[in-house]
Amino acid sequence: MKPFCFPLSLMLLLSACSSSSSKNDRQGTKGKKESLVTSSTKVSPDDMDNIPPYGLDKVKALIAKAKADTTQEEGTEAIDEKTWNSLPLEQKFTYVMIHQESYGQNCDILPERTDEAHRIYGQLPNFFDEGETGYAWSERQLKFLKDNRDSVEQLMKPLIEKNNKIGGNFEVAIVEMNAKELIPYLIDFYKKKKQDHDILTILMLLMKENKYPEFMNSTSYQKLYKDEYSYSAYLTYNQANEELIFQRAMHFYLSLVAS
Repeated sequence: MKPFCFPLSLMLLLSACSSSSSKNDRQGTKGKKESLVTSSTKVSPDDMDNIPPYGLDKVKALIAKAKADTTQEEGTEAIDEKTWNSLPLEQKFTYVMIHQESYGQNCDILPERTDEAHRIYGQLPNFFDEGETGYAWSERQLKFLKDNRDSVEQLMKPLIEKNNKIGGNFEVAIVEMNAKELIPYLIDFYKKKKQDHDILTILMLLMKENKYPEFMNSTSYQKLYKDEYSYSAYLTYNQANEELIFQRAMHFYLSLVAS
């Protein structure tokens, strides 16, 4: 059976257990989160600070009316193409950030992250999973992010600054867009508080995705990505590793600017 495909940045050891879930089954898995935005929202409470305000009430109303398609091996719950095309860019951004259109049933639950304050993981946390159900952006949602990368970044930045945090949905989007031009911004933002080690993970994933030689040939790469789908691999957090990641990421960025 065809495995359920998660976004590139998740790199998860998951596959589909069943062809799809019914809409009622799907809603049953997320009853604990129905009060956050809408019954179809998969953004966790920790990431609520990155809910875009652009046409939010309108977008929530559209999501509430989205139709489920369980005819494929992986289910979808999406607004129709005409409605999608009618939305201005800012509202499409809001829709994508609060609603992942594709979903499937997970066979395995990923191990819990532990001691995150003292670890730098090679993969981002699985923000879009809710127990037995895994969510992902659909092909059209990913295409929107990649085709409008510059605009999406400009919409993200004021929300990041306002909330003083890069929410999980934004973190995944940055990796999915391969937003390597944000490297200096990410480093500067991290240095303000030095609490979100996921930013260090993003920097490494951007170098990995672009096959930056200095990183690909490093001991860090071997430890984190030799097994490409290892969700639990990590580096010990210390100032030396932090500075090494910054140094390599900036070298990578400057090589792009110079080319």
